Amino acid sequence: MEITYASPSFSDLATVASASASMSSPATSTSRPVRVIPLQHPTITTSSSSSSLPNVAFSRFATRLRRMTWLEWIEFFLPCCRWIRIYKWREYFQVDLMAGITVGVMLVPQSMSYAKLAGLQPIYGLYAGFVPLFVYAIFGSSRQLAVGPVALVSLLVSNVLSSIADPSSELYTELAILLSLMVGILECIMGLLRLGWLIRFISHSVISGFTTASAIVIGLSQAKYFLGYDIDRSSKIIPLAKSIIAGADKFSWPPFVMGSVTLAILLVMKHLGKSRKHLRFLRASGPLTAVVLGTVFAKVGDIPQGLPKFSVPKAFEYAESLIPTAFLITGVAILESVGIAKALAAKNGYELDSNQELFGLGVSNVLGSFFSAYPTTGSFSRSAVNHESGAKSGVSGIVSGIIMTCALLFLTPLFEYIPQCTLAAIVISAVIGLVDYDEAIFLWRVDKKDFLLWTITSATTLFLGIEIGVIVGVGVSLAFVIHESANPHIAVLGRLPGTTVYRNVKQYPEAYTYNGIVIVRVDAPIYFANTSYIKDRLREFEVDVDSSTRRGPEAERINFVILEMAPVTYIDSSAVQALKDLYQEYKLRDIQIAISNPSPEVLLTLSRSGLVELIGKEWYFVRVHDAVQVCLQRVQSLKGGSNISQTPLSLSEDKSSFLARLLKERGENLSITDLESGIGRSPLSRDRDSQLEPLLSKEH
Repeated sequence: MEITYASPSFSDLATVASASASMSSPATSTSRPVRVIPLQHPTITTSSSSSSLPNVAFSRFATRLRRMTWLEWIEFFLPCCRWIRIYKWREYFQVDLMAGITVGVMLVPQSMSYAKLAGLQPIYGLYAGFVPLFVYAIFGSSRQLAVGPVALVSLLVSNVLSSIADPSSELYTELAILLSLMVGILECIMGLLRLGWLIRFISHSVISGFTTASAIVIGLSQAKYFLGYDIDRSSKIIPLAKSIIAGADKFSWPPFVMGSVTLAILLVMKHLGKSRKHLRFLRASGPLTAVVLGTVFAKVGDIPQGLPKFSVPKAFEYAESLIPTAFLITGVAILESVGIAKALAAKNGYELDSNQELFGLGVSNVLGSFFSAYPTTGSFSRSAVNHESGAKSGVSGIVSGIIMTCALLFLTPLFEYIPQCTLAAIVISAVIGLVDYDEAIFLWRVDKKDFLLWTITSATTLFLGIEIGVIVGVGVSLAFVIHESANPHIAVLGRLPGTTVYRNVKQYPEAYTYNGIVIVRVDAPIYFANTSYIKDRLREFEVDVDSSTRRGPEAERINFVILEMAPVTYIDSSAVQALKDLYQEYKLRDIQIAISNPSPEVLLTLSRSGLVELIGKEWYFVRVHDAVQVCLQRVQSLKGGSNISQTPLSLSEDKSSFLARLLKERGENLSITDLESGIGRSPLSRDRDSQLEPLLSKEH
């Protein structure tokens, strides 16, 4: 059986190997045939043609656009056409109708509650749940996402606008509508520029910690409707707690009892709706039930009847002060809506473009702002109900919009009698599910670093405010990313017994290394931020050598460092300079660098920088095992007084005599198989071929 052992990038090695096989002496008759796998180095043609690599992505995008048909262009601008073309009316319409009615019934009281949370009149919650639903059904790409006002965005609106204008003033309402326009424009721009990937840098731990703290703040902000007296408006927990304690002498029993009973009913109905399939309708009908029960006892105020009129947002002189909040709400929209939409798309078996989704949300906010809507996004709770109700397409969203239309035209006189504590109970029941303590327990058990990130984000959000909480959470998250990137994982590799496979010696204790050789794998791109760390680690590996698992010819020190570069996807100019410096340092100490399996992009960069010529093409290999074979021969030659700065194999030198001389100098009849298996120090039998060694030794 033919077994490979060497394949450096040396053009005439095949000729030398053939001569070696034909002239082998009886003493080396056990040497194995050689199959050469040359490493392909970049040529001048390759280098010149690769100069257009930065334009490849644009060229592919342009080609895809040119190949699009008129139908694909329509679907690109109107994603609703994708499900309209395949819509099965007899099969889908009934379930979409029921899902739309269910979500609509749930949305009516919730929208008024969230408007109160945002500091607006309840009618503006109904407006926010009207036009955006129809617009999203046309421009949105998710078939199950339920858009409209949500608790977290409402709290952000209240927290920012209350510092600019009085909530009872007309300016406050105008600013909320203007904010919807700004958020929509930002979402559209990010969607068109395909910038949705930026949110990938925010970890799930930050999102969970932020939503947990926000849910607690939202719940405390609604306490005034339960307690019967006003408390300070704030997004920080300490001012809220102080205000609640300071006004305890004004406590009123009737709203507390009524609010508590309403909240208990909502929680029981939600639990039954989740735990028992035949009672799923209770989860959606809970808010409506609370409203019906509450209208008997109190009155929330006059609510105008009729649909909103078209009007252009005003108060543009305050737009500059609203920019940070617009970015914050856009970020929350991406985190909450796009994440939910992707999860629902995966469950229902279709693909979703996050950038198209972001554009759909933006259009719904822009057009909604012309009809008096404040910022909206996808709702987690209503989307879950929509999915559980069997929604198949955007028809369910259109049905929910029709329910809102009917509520605005005919039911607003009835809404005047909804008590404040009932609306507060609806908000609290909705945000209780956002308190994600299970996630904290999971993170503590799985990853302490992510738990720390969760704790920092939630604590800063609670005590320093929502804006600072988001900034600190994102900042710490990016700091962790930078730290991991600047301190990449670096492994020393050893050979698994009986194979030519090299793996991390810490992960595979049975793997063995060779005297005089260190094999190192860098598991990350190499760039300016991590070059110093990588160089320091390489120096450590050179000095700190574990001799207990080493085999092969005796060596007093490290003579070769093999860099396995398969995981290295990118290398920059700083890294190239660092490798040059490292090569010079090694050269002064008579250590040779060998490179194994670089990617085409990395190899091209090394070639352009002159590093390939500096190290020598003969020291670039296809596999780690190829590099090990050549280095083993050189380690053996060093015992005879050779110098590693010589080329591995001279064209004028006969390979068979070269190996015979090496073996003769040691005074042993060793085959290449014996050499690579470290016969002098191997715990294995001398008459066993290393290629036939068991994967694991008997002790394992």
